[in-house]
Amino acid sequence: MSSHEREVIGVDDRVSVGRAIPLGIQHMMSMFGSTVLVPVLTGLDPNVAIMCSGIGTICYLLVTGNKIPSYLGSSFAFISPILAVGATQGLDAAMSGVIVAGMVFLAVAGIIRLVGTGWLDRFLPPVLVASVMVVIGVGLSATAADMAFMTDLSDGTSAFYGVGAIVAAVTLVAAVVFSSMGGMFGTIPVLLAIIVGYLVSIPFGLVDFSSVADAAWIGLPSISAPRFDWGAVALIAPVAVVVVIEHIGHLLAVGEIVGKDYRSMLPRSLAGDGISTMISGFLGGPPTTTYAENIGVMSVTRVYSTQIFWYAGG
Repeated sequence: MSSHEREVIGVDDRVSVGRAIPLGIQHMMSMFGSTVLVPVLTGLDPNVAIMCSGIGTICYLLVTGNKIPSYLGSSFAFISPILAVGATQGLDAAMSGVIVAGMVFLAVAGIIRLVGTGWLDRFLPPVLVASVMVVIGVGLSATAADMAFMTDLSDGTSAFYGVGAIVAAVTLVAAVVFSSMGGMFGTIPVLLAIIVGYLVSIPFGLVDFSSVADAAWIGLPSISAPRFDWGAVALIAPVAVVVVIEHIGHLLAVGEIVGKDYRSMLPRSLAGDGISTMISGFLGGPPTTTYAENIGVMSVTRVYSTQIFWYAGG
């Protein structure tokens, strides 16, 4: 293999710890921004969200028999209902809706286990599944552009932020350059681009080390208990149906990328997501779902090993 050829690491392949750690960190960092943004927008604890994403990913790998390479992070589809419930009944009540949403995943998984997956092409054709994924992605793209190019002013308005645009452009170019390389650089382009973007941010004054210096090295997130509320359940739980469609799209996309047919494993995959969401709800975290960001990383790097996702979850 020449230095410019990309190595393919299959789903069942294993790599050394020295390679697995940076590859796992890359997947963790790929989902980090989105997973943290959901609790920031809804008022939940970002530390709990990160912890639950790791726990959820490991649960997912266990439920699916370590056969599907996927990472679970915070779901954006639940932001609006959680905000609505949080503003009226409180976030502890919203968590009851999150828990029942996880139960919806389990119920759908059970139904699919009984009836099979032959109905997928009839009731959820690729054009419908793709449309749901595109709508969610396009909706989030505006948030990403706003965070990169705009800044909030003291009068409540926003204005174009040139420094943010420069850092975003440098990071993007770095990712493209590294992804075109062979060898180790070609397998961790996202992680290297994040490092480049971070280093560029320092001289622009975008990094504040004071909070890092004051933070404790070891500690537990602020775990909170749920409070059952029927109104919260009625508002939040039905959103799980939309996320189920998104989940099916992600599973089919992963199968296309790695060259495997995961249709028969759809019940397990949904059950893993449901259990992850329920755990997150009991701990005070947001609902979880498989992440397109991590699917994109696999597509770019051609590293599909489930071993890497254990390191990412850890």
